[in-house]
Amino acid sequence: MARPITATYRLQMRGPQADEAGRAFGFAEAKAQLPYLKKLGISHLYLSPILSSMPDSNHGYDVIDPTTINPELGGMEGFRELAAATHEHGMGIIIDIVPNHLGVAVPHLNKWWWDVLKNGQNSDFEFYFDIDWHNDNGSGGKLGMPILGAEGDEDKLEFDELNGEKVLRYYEHVFPIAPGTDEGSPQDAYERQSYRLQFWRDGVINYRRFFSVNTLAGIRQEDALVFEHTHRVLRELVAEDLIDGVRVDHPDGLSDPFGYLHRLRELIGPDRWLIIEKILGVEEPLDPRLSVDGTTGYDALRELDGVFVSREAEDHFSMVALNQTGSTWDERALQSTEENLKRSVAQSELAAEIRRLARAMRRDNFSTAGHNVSEENLSETIVELVAAMPVYRADYISLSRTTASVIADMSKRFPSRRDALDLISAALLGNGEAKIRFAQVCGAVMAKGVEDTTFYRAARLVSLQEVGGAPGRFGVSAAEFHLLQEERSVLWPRTMTTLSTHDTKRGEDTRARIIELTEVPNNFSELVNRVMAILPAPDGATGHFLFQNLLGIWPADGVITDAIRSRFQDYAEKAIREASVKTTWVDPNESFEVAVSDWIKALFDGPATSMITEFINRLDLGAIQISLGRKMLQLIGAGIPDTYQGTEFMEDSLVDPDNRRFVDYTARSQVLEQLATWKWEDVTTTDQTHLQEHANVAKMHVVKEALAVRAEFPGCFIGGDHQAVFAEGRAESHVIGMARGTDRNHLSIIALATRRPLILKHRGGWHDTTITLPAGTWVDRLSGCRYSGVVPAGDLFQNLPTALLVLLPETEF
Repeated sequence: MARPITATYRLQMRGPQADEAGRAFGFAEAKAQLPYLKKLGISHLYLSPILSSMPDSNHGYDVIDPTTINPELGGMEGFRELAAATHEHGMGIIIDIVPNHLGVAVPHLNKWWWDVLKNGQNSDFEFYFDIDWHNDNGSGGKLGMPILGAEGDEDKLEFDELNGEKVLRYYEHVFPIAPGTDEGSPQDAYERQSYRLQFWRDGVINYRRFFSVNTLAGIRQEDALVFEHTHRVLRELVAEDLIDGVRVDHPDGLSDPFGYLHRLRELIGPDRWLIIEKILGVEEPLDPRLSVDGTTGYDALRELDGVFVSREAEDHFSMVALNQTGSTWDERALQSTEENLKRSVAQSELAAEIRRLARAMRRDNFSTAGHNVSEENLSETIVELVAAMPVYRADYISLSRTTASVIADMSKRFPSRRDALDLISAALLGNGEAKIRFAQVCGAVMAKGVEDTTFYRAARLVSLQEVGGAPGRFGVSAAEFHLLQEERSVLWPRTMTTLSTHDTKRGEDTRARIIELTEVPNNFSELVNRVMAILPAPDGATGHFLFQNLLGIWPADGVITDAIRSRFQDYAEKAIREASVKTTWVDPNESFEVAVSDWIKALFDGPATSMITEFINRLDLGAIQISLGRKMLQLIGAGIPDTYQGTEFMEDSLVDPDNRRFVDYTARSQVLEQLATWKWEDVTTTDQTHLQEHANVAKMHVVKEALAVRAEFPGCFIGGDHQAVFAEGRAESHVIGMARGTDRNHLSIIALATRRPLILKHRGGWHDTTITLPAGTWVDRLSGCRYSGVVPAGDLFQNLPTALLVLLPETEF
């Protein structure tokens, strides 16, 4: 029987080989943190993938054996022990599953993939993978893999032995030999195999991948046997009642997400939690017919960040971006860039997928439409169509007209493509391979073109450039925010909400610091101009992007440690290669990368260092205030809130692997103990030094009290009501608040937060601003103060920039 979920806590599991120091965070380590997490108020551990993955994986999404629980983490017995201990604490476990792909970086570690390489289409596991064996696949009907470092490198193949088996070796790569085919030279044996090693730049790849990652091969969950085999462990965990829910990684990569999720719901039962990593467009609804409880929370993250942005600064930031990068990066510029980069990705990294899709469209076109269309015209039209698609995939019922609308618009704008569009439309009507593959390719192109490239180039306000974000909109109004929270409370009350994940490009508090730049646009532009005049970046656009991120993690006290230097240098290398403007992963530009590295060193230790520290010191208090208030809104808002590991403290994470660093739970446990005797009347929101010194304590306090309220009043959350709370007075726009209750006439909880705190301070504070409370006496669970009636905002926010009011029973008045 599933245990009620009120709040989850994400743990990044890894074995000892994933860490240079040999440290593991497996089931035993998770078990050791149960007393702390229970006291914090967590109802469920939310584990990263636990099935057997690459031994050196620090994330677990490269599963190599979906039929076993990772022995590096403790195996099945270790998991059973963790589950038993978790249940003894009255808590539960959510697991993360990866149905879309398997890791094939080291073929012999994946026995299914190894068998396919050895036996080709005669393998018992051939149909597990999405492989194109057609004679026109570019590899002569064989399984083509991008392995060779140079054309003609087949002469480097050698015989070798692995685990008593004769194999072919190409440097560090090892491949099987089919029985009875090892006669003659290594090259003779190679010609008899079912696979073809391609020059890696040829772009000939005959298996579906996870996006463009060659080492992650797609699997065919649409096959009942594949589903059963890959979900055998999950079925066992459900049968033993060890888990209470499942998070599904990237279901959009599957051939039929709708059908898959329906089967998965039948497997886990109606009561267990089921959430999906579904990246929604800003105007895209989650299809209500899906058998799920909601998404993993990227949509909520956009709203919770956006409502704290000072939207009045938009034009100013557009002009700063224009001066530094040559683009305003407004909505029009972003849309144009996204389409261009999606087009480029489809023509390059995902060209193999486009070619395979084009061949499928020829085969699935059972009409006379487009028979005179050339291969070049068809492929180019597919590229244009995929680049124009506004969502990851449009074959959900709620998006039924999307593809037709895009095709109609393209036909109107480009008459020369009408025949090709007719062919494409006819193929999609065939409801066969082409339709499925089109949806899969759209998602891959969107992911690579937007989140993995555009979001590393755009540089107006980089904190908005997260998965599922809408940086062209420059924030979220209070009205939009409340409408979306109400919708979530009604339609998806059990969806996950989050502020940080293993995939966020910046951690929540790093983003809060960057959001605060919008409150001081003039000071920000002045700083940018002064720093760039003293230390010009090797490239203006690159420099402006990196500089905002650097401000996000710059220590308020100005103490630059070696760890910060190293972490940001690693981040910068990843960011500029992902942006693919001056350097790329495939063709690194060493001179440019060295120039960027030297520029960063000069920022950390040079003529601009002191002015950056001075600027950050003024900014930091506002960032802390935003972090605390936004955390409160997430934890009390509609949905099930997740706390990413360690973020109950202030944190300065950047993109992975930086956000997967080990967490100091000893320090967190000690602070949690301190809260029992902490006196918040000694802290005021106007005392910058005090609040900065105790920021970790304050954030822990917010998390603990908010989670306690969720546990005490479950009826106010799942199935409960959301109401907007507004202030009155000169500073009314600086309050964002929500009330929760079993219905609109029985409100029991009010969460309040401060927006644009630096502007508020500059304008002289709260003045006559008040909040009118519903009838009764309310206690602030953060300060212990009691309020009723009309309350001055200055009183509510005297100690902290957020408040959590709970209606007292009449007997306690």
